[in-house]
Amino acid sequence: MANTSAAKKLMQIDVSSDTVCPWCFVGKSNLEKAMDLAKDQFDFEVRWHPFFLDPSAPKEGIKKSDHLKQKFGVDQYEHIVSRITEVFRGLGLEYDTSGLMGNTLDSHRLITFAAHQGYDKQNALVGELFNNYFCRGKYIGDREVLLDAARKVGIEGAAELLEDPRKGLEEVYEELEKYSSCIRGVPHFVINGKYKLSGGQPPEVFLRMFQAVANEM
Repeated sequence: MANTSAAKKLMQIDVSSDTVCPWCFVGKSNLEKAMDLAKDQFDFEVRWHPFFLDPSAPKEGIKKSDHLKQKFGVDQYEHIVSRITEVFRGLGLEYDTSGLMGNTLDSHRLITFAAHQGYDKQNALVGELFNNYFCRGKYIGDREVLLDAARKVGIEGAAELLEDPRKGLEEVYEELEKYSSCIRGVPHFVINGKYKLSGGQPPEVFLRMFQAVANEM
């Protein structure tokens, strides 16, 4: 995607993320706020790459609340849900603990596939999947949920991709190796291939990073 404005510097942002990571949704929301504030100074290209928080998660899914209680314990679960709910409300979102959590491979196959139809579409798809999982209680391991998200953002060929469990698999694992093999947590942001940030950073942190990158370009 070309930089269409000679007056603006291009910020190319690679994001490693998992579709069941709440802080990835927070990071995306704050990144987009920062991008909106800086849109007169910079052009942006955001590219999403896979990461698996739990590669062994079952494809059929388990109750999201049960999974979190098993992972963190009941007391810690209550604290985590309270904290995420508070942060989400600060972003104008309502955190929903209903629905299923499970394997995210198919969602990553679809996200990686979407990039070939434009990074704007890929970014929109990631947002739709986050909203489905975190705010609507939908299971993003469900093929119909994935197809509905693809339709909403204009991704073509999603049904053919998801019908064959081998399609796009190699590319997902190539992306995983290239962008996510050396990191231990997500979200993880790399700006212009060099400048790195981790976690659900507030918009002002992204803005400072944009300026630092621009000063060195």
